[in-house]
Amino acid sequence: MTVERSAGRWVIVALVFCAVMLNYVDRQILALLKPTLEVQFGWSDQDYGNMASAFQFAAAVAFLGTGWLIDRVGLRWGFALGVAVWSLAGMAHAFATTVAGFVGARVVLGAAESVGTPAAVKSAATYFAPEDRSIALGIGNTAPNIGAIITPLAIPALAVAFGWQAAFLVAGGLGLVWVVAWFSIKVPPVIADAEGPAPIRWVDLLRDRRTAAIAIAKVLSDQVWFFMLSWLPDLFHRLFGLEQGTVGIPVAIVYTLAACGALTGGWLPTRLIARGWSLDRARKGTLLLYALLILPIPIVLSLESPWVAALVLGMGLFAHQGFSTNVFALTTDVIPARSVGSTIGIAAFCGNMGSIAMIQLSAWSLGHGWGYAPMLVICAFSYLAALGFIQLLIPRIEPAR
Repeated sequence: MTVERSAGRWVIVALVFCAVMLNYVDRQILALLKPTLEVQFGWSDQDYGNMASAFQFAAAVAFLGTGWLIDRVGLRWGFALGVAVWSLAGMAHAFATTVAGFVGARVVLGAAESVGTPAAVKSAATYFAPEDRSIALGIGNTAPNIGAIITPLAIPALAVAFGWQAAFLVAGGLGLVWVVAWFSIKVPPVIADAEGPAPIRWVDLLRDRRTAAIAIAKVLSDQVWFFMLSWLPDLFHRLFGLEQGTVGIPVAIVYTLAACGALTGGWLPTRLIARGWSLDRARKGTLLLYALLILPIPIVLSLESPWVAALVLGMGLFAHQGFSTNVFALTTDVIPARSVGSTIGIAAFCGNMGSIAMIQLSAWSLGHGWGYAPMLVICAFSYLAALGFIQLLIPRIEPAR
């Protein structure tokens, strides 16, 4: 590989990183401004839960098309279109004044942001050789966490200084700047036939046990991630009495640890393979480690310190991101590069639909006095269940032909 191509592929990683980071900034703003907006507009917990569910439903349905779109038209145009539309949808929140208005903006935002996941995974499959993909995916999978760290630190201050509308406008404007940068970069793919029409029909993908394993793993892991993304600031507010101006730092701690999990999730299996482990043993051994690390998460309900709770929840998301990175890497292991976008789209659809149930359960549980206990118990055991299904459906991981 030439030095120019090697450098260029890391530029691609950097741009994908920035896009996914902005993706999570845009989607998390509403959760952070919830205390302010529910006072101004008179929202109930169910109103907010419906907004979060509308986002998840729109993203889920759109995943069925955006994965196909990325495989069909390629990364360059498909990714740019998605970022442009989600940036404009994020800015539209600034002009909403009713629950229906916010729901409409969330629907468009969710649909457009669904481009991000298949585009990020396909970029690894397109621009990196198989032995390097876990590292690229690990770096890319830190982006949601960096976005989730920056958002609670910057958005409340921006909202206090310039009004809540400014938070949506600034974040959306940065996405439009990204589109310009994306079109200014040209890097040849490592996998020469990774772009263009996918050679595998959807009906064949749906019948494939590998697709089912990835989809089930996404359902069981995504429900945890989107529960945290939608309700974490509120959890700190309810359990520890933290207000909007003080909740940012513990939330940032949680997502800092999550970012570390994504990096280790890419690094660990690569090192194990280099030490002579088989791909199957390295991938599944790594998944098992992270599935065990998240088990203690329900103890947060018995803690008195928000800082200790931030460490416990942070370790939970550390495990989630390590696990998630390896689910993405598993996809590039067993699915041909030209069909990775479609496969991830199907799996992400399933994951987002499952997350709607978790979000609605949260709203119901809080409204009926059960608190956060049911959701935290589900979080603790989801990953062992996911790994069980992976083992059942893919008894041995073999590289895609």
